[in-house]
Amino acid sequence: MPSTIRVRATASGDQTDVQSLIQHPMDSGYVKDSKGELIPPHYIETVTFEHDGKAVFTAFWGPAVSKDPYLKFKFSGGRKGDELKVSWTDNLGKTDSSVAKIG
Repeated sequence: MPSTIRVRATASGDQTDVQSLIQHPMDSGYVKDSKGELIPPHYIETVTFEHDGKAVFTAFWGPAVSKDPYLKFKFSGGRKGDELKVSWTDNLGKTDSSVAKIG
C-alpha cells in the first residue's frame, strides 16, 4: 500500500522548514452519507515528527480536523541529509509512517 504521507523538509541555517500532507478521510461521525446514514468516525488522533530519535513536533487531533490535513512548522537542529520520520495513528488503530530526507 502506498504511503498516505507526503513530506518536504528543507534546512536553512539552523532552521528546518517542514511541510506535510496526509491523505485521510478525517470523518467526524456527524456527517451523513447520500442515504442519510451517519458515516462512522474515522480520524487521526496523533501525528509525530521525529528527528535524531527525538520528537520535534506532535499533534493531538480529533474529529474537527478536515480531510487530508496539511501541516507546516519549523524546528531547530536539522541538517541537509538528516532523516525526518513521520507517523500517525487514527481512532481505529490504523497507522502509517514515512521517512524523508531533509534537503
